[in-house]
Amino acid sequence: MTTASPIQTGLLAYGMSGQIFQAPFVAAHPGFVLRAVVERHQQRATQAYPTLQSYPSVEAMLADPALELVIVNTPNNTHVDLATQALQAGKHVLVEKPVAITTAELEGLLDLAQQKNRHFLAYQNRRWDSDFLAVRDVVESGELGKLHEVHFRYDRFRTPLNTKTFKEEPGPGAGLFYDLGPHLLDQAISLFGAPLSCTKTLTSHRPHSRVDDYFHLHLRYPEGLEVFLTSGLLVAQPGPAFVLHGTRGSFSKMRADAQEAQLQAGMGPTEPSFGHEVPEHAGRLTLAAPGTDKLTTTPYPSQPSNYLGLFEAVFQTIRNGAPYPVRPEELRTQLALLEQPAS
Repeated sequence: MTTASPIQTGLLAYGMSGQIFQAPFVAAHPGFVLRAVVERHQQRATQAYPTLQSYPSVEAMLADPALELVIVNTPNNTHVDLATQALQAGKHVLVEKPVAITTAELEGLLDLAQQKNRHFLAYQNRRWDSDFLAVRDVVESGELGKLHEVHFRYDRFRTPLNTKTFKEEPGPGAGLFYDLGPHLLDQAISLFGAPLSCTKTLTSHRPHSRVDDYFHLHLRYPEGLEVFLTSGLLVAQPGPAFVLHGTRGSFSKMRADAQEAQLQAGMGPTEPSFGHEVPEHAGRLTLAAPGTDKLTTTPYPSQPSNYLGLFEAVFQTIRNGAPYPVRPEELRTQLALLEQPAS
């Protein structure tokens, strides 16, 4: 952590995202001051953060000259418009996934940020999940040999339609693919880069659903690497969220990051046990003994996770000009795959 002046930060909403994924980390990181929030109806944020300024509108908050960073944590189809307003007001922006609906919108935001000499940053928090950190460690270790087949899944069982109607009404950014697809795509792109090609399936299975609630992507990479990304809302018994097969072994891992549940239970991100998985959620690493087909399976514990790492990256980028981990070219690849028509 550096001793540079903290970044004066505002949230555009204080729903679940603001309460769980944003405010606790901004408040806990010494490089930020949680300065402002937009609350059009109930003023709830100040109950948890008494020094916070609650504004009745986006325009009122953006008029605050001391505000430096705006976190766009609103419905998907509002991200581009609100990020544009914030950049035009001279603020840096941190935008939740998806940062845009189309690649053309993304390019417009990147160009505007450059014109205003401000940073346009993507909030891809799942890179800092404990389960994915274990996957990254295994891939980078090379223990599996040459990878040839990889599966990432993000499954839920939710029969009723979401009460957040913007997620269920057909339109730009609606549906499961634009909701959870950016997480899986970002994780795959961060590890393997842009694929050579992609085949996509989008379907709907819940009663009365008007948007996709299942997706499957097959990404093809050089040297025969096949990557499969899948998510469904009617999966009552999820299997491993991550399965990797290589020439020397395999790795599997359940989705087990503890941060969301801990935050909902009231635990803060600076508490000693924050982000620690329970031991029984360890991954399984199966390797062949050198020169043989004899296999040995051992537990593979995850390192602790903490989204403070994302905010540290934001701080270092804004204050010290460090490269941000989620690069523009990765966002371009993600948006191109989100836009690609289904097969």
